[in-house]
Amino acid sequence: MIDLTTYGRPVNVREAVVGRISKGLCNEPTLRGELILCSSEDSKAWEDLSGYRAIVTTKTLKDLPHSLPAKLPVFHTTLSISHLQDGDVVVLQPRGLLRTLFRPESEHNALLVTERCNSFCLMCSQPPVDRDDSGLTRVNVEAIRLMKPPPAHLGITGGEPTLLGAGLLRILDQLKVRLPETSVHMLTNGRRFSRPEFTADFMAIRHRKLTLGIPLYSDNAPEHDYVVQARGAFDQTMQGLYQLARHDQPVEIRIVLHALTIPSLRSLARYIYRNLPFASHVAFMGLEITGFTKPNLQKLWVDPYDYQDELAAAIEYLSIRGMNVSIYNHALCVLRRPLWKFAKKSISDWKNIYLDECRSCGVLEECGGFFKSAERVHSAHIAPIPG
Repeated sequence: MIDLTTYGRPVNVREAVVGRISKGLCNEPTLRGELILCSSEDSKAWEDLSGYRAIVTTKTLKDLPHSLPAKLPVFHTTLSISHLQDGDVVVLQPRGLLRTLFRPESEHNALLVTERCNSFCLMCSQPPVDRDDSGLTRVNVEAIRLMKPPPAHLGITGGEPTLLGAGLLRILDQLKVRLPETSVHMLTNGRRFSRPEFTADFMAIRHRKLTLGIPLYSDNAPEHDYVVQARGAFDQTMQGLYQLARHDQPVEIRIVLHALTIPSLRSLARYIYRNLPFASHVAFMGLEITGFTKPNLQKLWVDPYDYQDELAAAIEYLSIRGMNVSIYNHALCVLRRPLWKFAKKSISDWKNIYLDECRSCGVLEECGGFFKSAERVHSAHIAPIPG
């Protein structure tokens, strides 16, 4: 598992600094304006620091040369830089946080565009924070400009991205202009798309490789609204889905599997087929034991092995009717073999692990593994499968 954050002591970092990592000296001064020099022991790296966007080092401030450019942003005494690679796009925050925004070799890059949300889902893995984080728009626009080579896929996540309003439209426009061949997948609760004027502005961007992932947790309002802890959310989400369908916007329906959604899984599958036949994909997703899930675990946890009947029935109902269906975030050993063809390796590489029991498994390469949180809570039926 890769840790995408670290801490250092900032000097001259008065606002967020976004740049692309260079672990060696850049001999072309005209290119340095985009680069953050990442150095710990290489003494040659300190000979000429003109033009760099910033410096990141494990050295302490007293060990740095006195000839540093006066206003050069510096992160010193950084806890770890071993995870940083050439081409990584990072942001240095004035409070001393260094966060990786983009890794060229990864297939799981995503832009966190806001931490605010208008829902309060019981199993939210990224609990919302009610503060003005509109500054993230500038950070993300700059990160998009620095992504080289262009990624095949890129996510947009939050919080609830649509709360950004014009900021989200700016980000989408930059993605369309700078990364036109990149497939973009945006997670949203879909509620704001119930407003025709917002949907019209959103669709006016005309991003041709955009898919929206929208959750639906029941076929009725009381159950869905309880899971997301927002009255009226079900009606707004359904209205939003229909507004998007009128514009031919591809949407994916997402269902997180837990004790509050599993009992109505079969009726939800029927509801999706009858009312949302335009959905391009339906994803049944395993629970991540983090965020709000931890304090709500007693009311949410069901061993994945024990809900296979309901899951298999919903999958079969949709798949035989021609809908594109997948299972995310499940190890193969908790699924019956007929379900394996639907199971995808979906967990982001930076939080994907395998347990000790997996070491001798014959299908390890095909298995999606676990979230990091599975070290504490996981199925009682994890066992190696003969090759």
